[in-house]
Amino acid sequence: MPRRFQHYTEEDVRVRPNRRGTRPRSKQRPDHADAAPGLVTAVDRGRYHVLTDAGTPVVAIKARELGRGAIVVGDRVDLVGDVSGAEGSLARVVRVHERSTVLRRSAEDSDSHQRVIVANADQLVIVTALADPEPRPRMVDRCLVAAFDAGMDALLFLTKADLAPPEPFLQRYAGLDVPAVTTRLAGDQVHGLEQVHERLTGRVSVLVGHSGVGKSTLVNALVPDAERATGGVNVVTGRGRHTSSSAVALALPEGGWIIDTPGVRSFGLAHVEADRFLAAFTDLAEVAQACPRGCTHADDAPDCALDEWAATAGPVGRARLESFRRLLASRLAGDDGPHPPCTEVLL
Repeated sequence: MPRRFQHYTEEDVRVRPNRRGTRPRSKQRPDHADAAPGLVTAVDRGRYHVLTDAGTPVVAIKARELGRGAIVVGDRVDLVGDVSGAEGSLARVVRVHERSTVLRRSAEDSDSHQRVIVANADQLVIVTALADPEPRPRMVDRCLVAAFDAGMDALLFLTKADLAPPEPFLQRYAGLDVPAVTTRLAGDQVHGLEQVHERLTGRVSVLVGHSGVGKSTLVNALVPDAERATGGVNVVTGRGRHTSSSAVALALPEGGWIIDTPGVRSFGLAHVEADRFLAAFTDLAEVAQACPRGCTHADDAPDCALDEWAATAGPVGRARLESFRRLLASRLAGDDGPHPPCTEVLL
């Protein structure tokens, strides 16, 4: 049979409305004047645990307009939506306040990608064990550089003084204005916490250190209801086992905050320039202004003004220069590899 063709006219054509253009677009965003401020205490798979200034713990997600910028523990944020804290409720982070400090690290010194660890902390507590596992001084040096670069105070926290004396290790840092506290275990009790409370109360302190050095044990002693998991040291590798998988901020009973972080095995400083932490040694920085242009201030730097200054600076001045140059060498060298025994004072 011959095929019949349907004849259409304009009246048979139905045009769908352009729905994409029906809503007027505007670059104006709501100012969220009624947003509730709070502190980010933990981050878990895209969910942000926030303690509001009213004392309510809230779970929130990030608003789309904030883009891909990271929100980290310690950030001050503003929330909208359900901020009641009721089970199953979900608020929205619409604003991140300007940060006073940012602690960063890279995976390696050659890695340009920087990872923000915490925000708005004013003290970096470098936790290291005096034994089991053996201390890694170069790791401590690198953390000191990161603290200086971030504009944070540094505190050396030495654990397990019941296994080894702290004096040989502390001798390395005699030329630095860095305070130190020590604790020791006696059974299940941590001794030496009085001096720790004095250094932490009223401050926002972030704890950094290798796995197995006793960070979680310390946190549980300072915050009894923290319930941070603790672990031992691998008898084969001599390294600690990871027990904390994410950073968490905990309120101290006497006031202030401590931020416990997962154990790290490297602390890259690709983002730190030598002049940044030279400024932490104010006396050396003033002398270095007389150095030739492009001076590296290292041991082999020709005509470095620091060498001439150290010749008449006395034992304390020379110790400070030695400490600075050790930190500089730590910035330029990798963190892996053999580490010298801490009983020697290495320059």
